[in-house]
Amino acid sequence: MTDAQETASATAAQDPSQDSGPAPVPLLEPREGIPPVTVTDEELARLTADFAHGTGPLAVDAERASGYRYGQRAYLVQLRRQGAGTALIDPVACPDLSELDAALAGTEWVLHAASQDLPCLREIGMRPTRLFDTELAGRLAGFARVGLGAMVENVLGYALEKGHSAVDWSTRPLPEPWLRYAALDVELLVDLRDALEAELERQGKLEWAREEFAAIAAAPTPPPRKDPWRRTSGMHKVRRRRQMAVVRELWQARDTIARKRDVSPGKVLTDTAIVEAALAMPPNARGLSALPGFGQRMGRKQLEQWQGAVERARALPESELPQQSQVPGGPPPPRSWADKDPAAAARLTAARAAVTEHAEELNLPQENLLTPDTVRRLCWEPPEEVSLASVGEALRGLGAREWQISQTAELLFVALTSPE
Repeated sequence: MTDAQETASATAAQDPSQDSGPAPVPLLEPREGIPPVTVTDEELARLTADFAHGTGPLAVDAERASGYRYGQRAYLVQLRRQGAGTALIDPVACPDLSELDAALAGTEWVLHAASQDLPCLREIGMRPTRLFDTELAGRLAGFARVGLGAMVENVLGYALEKGHSAVDWSTRPLPEPWLRYAALDVELLVDLRDALEAELERQGKLEWAREEFAAIAAAPTPPPRKDPWRRTSGMHKVRRRRQMAVVRELWQARDTIARKRDVSPGKVLTDTAIVEAALAMPPNARGLSALPGFGQRMGRKQLEQWQGAVERARALPESELPQQSQVPGGPPPPRSWADKDPAAAARLTAARAAVTEHAEELNLPQENLLTPDTVRRLCWEPPEEVSLASVGEALRGLGAREWQISQTAELLFVALTSPE
């Protein structure tokens, strides 16, 4: 048993909502030192063989360059497995890890906040069929803080370095302190997994967690977001359709430039500048240059480029202007329910209260017991004949897992039939 596992066995039995205990031990160096970064096909082949012959779960992490580069691709992949140690892989130099993935077929992956890393891992050919998400496990177990550093500290008694999480991981070569940080991120993931599994089993929630993990592993890649320009920060200030068209044109022009340059869109033009231009609709480049985000170091050619987007929006016929809101894919905002459908509003109030109360009894976040969107959709459009079975079937159709249905179907049946 490792030191971390011994600490975990003593800690896991404690109330997970408590952060008391001795001061955490700083974790400063990986057990086997900082491994070299894998950058060639030959090195990758040796690494693949080593990890295929390893045993137990596979700890996995990935580092992206959010805020620096366009998109969410991986710029470093970290692995650790018993018998193979820790590996660092450069996915720019080794962009296809499908053979490594095949060699690890059937192995359980351990990730922290799996949904954040899985998209970029899938891009390079790594697709787990079994996983354990330590962040989600922490939520289900009732931990108040579920970041990796907080979990390692509270469960295992070690303090991880936190200084390099937001650096530009596209930098080459990667500095040694960054590589040390990256290696330490997977150093204790399997130990953390084992401790959380024991805690979930103690609470009677382990099967719930396994259902959640299976759903994450089986989830398809989500389709591209419709009208992503609508998520521009500050969009709530833009009221008129013509102004919305300016936002759309500027957002699309910025996205094209950012993709071509491989830089974060915010480094090309800020959301604040886009909204300011939409609200002001300047008549010319000179007027645009007076707005926040467009003056100072921006050259005339750039100003004319952005002003061209404003002019394209100004020239659009009314029929091509964006609508005030997207075609709804579900119920209206709850604040309007009392006017639109008072009975639905009463159902929603009762359902929310029941689910929230039960989540508190189970010591887990309400959104993990049942997502707010699922509750809203069920209350807005309940089954034609409301019964315990039909409520369960409706929840299943909305994507709820079986453990969630078993915990909430009866509560929701009562809320739908007797909201008073």
